[in-house]
Amino acid sequence: MNQPNSFRSGYVSIIGRPNVGKSTLLNQLVAQKVAATSNRPQTTRNKITGVVHLTGAQIILIDTPGIHATKRTLNEMMVQTSLSTYTDVDLILVLIDAVKGFLPEDEFVLKSMEHTVVPKILVINKIDLVEKPNLLTLFAKANDKSVFREIIPVSALKNDGMEPLKKLIVECLPEGPEYFPKNMITDCTETFLLGEIIREKVLSLTRFEVPHSVAVVVENIEEQVNDVVKIDATLYTEKASQKKIMIGQGGSMLKSIGRIARKEIEKRLGAKVYLKLFVKVKSNWRDQQQTIKEFIYLNDSL
Repeated sequence: MNQPNSFRSGYVSIIGRPNVGKSTLLNQLVAQKVAATSNRPQTTRNKITGVVHLTGAQIILIDTPGIHATKRTLNEMMVQTSLSTYTDVDLILVLIDAVKGFLPEDEFVLKSMEHTVVPKILVINKIDLVEKPNLLTLFAKANDKSVFREIIPVSALKNDGMEPLKKLIVECLPEGPEYFPKNMITDCTETFLLGEIIREKVLSLTRFEVPHSVAVVVENIEEQVNDVVKIDATLYTEKASQKKIMIGQGGSMLKSIGRIARKEIEKRLGAKVYLKLFVKVKSNWRDQQQTIKEFIYLNDSL
């Protein structure tokens, strides 16, 4: 597709420790929900693409799992997924939490990119939760690090600062083509996105170790003759005790997950949905590389 020379476009990775608001930021910039969000760390397990269409520019955002020190196989693969974007993007957005400031975990993130030459913008998120003097102190600390091209404060949850951030991103991008058509906001498959909707409801309704032990695999999507979309999905847990919790007394938990997920899926698809959920046990799947690939990274090069 031919574009005028002034058209700017590029890939932008959203990087940070777990639970700083990366997925919320992606959704706000795209102006549509693409990534699952929750108040639990390590919600994002894979790279998620969101496309921002602007006059004279296109921003391709890549939401990534939180970078953290870990020895668990799943978490190591999640971190590697994030690190792999460093050499594939034109710009990196580094997110930190304005309330907590620079934690050792944030320093771990910065150390992971110390040899990365890609330009970096520091995005200080959750500014609605801090007083201005504390924010100014955080700005001073960030300036001392001398690794960021720009520093910008935002509140992703409140949709504050999104327009200045978009403008700043575009200024840092090279001239380039329109990579995606204007009606496309993600290259994630429908199967992946529907699975993430279901998993998000698991995260919001379950507690303790259960939400982190669950993988969702959408097995089948089939449009019926009566215009109802039939979806079959399997929720994998690691233990029989977790399966019992997932199902709930008289199937109450599974029904709640299915009911809330179905409403959001119907809104997304614009059609009536029959959602059938199954729960199975796959012992210690988070420490089995091949199973992790099958559940999460089936189409990834990891």
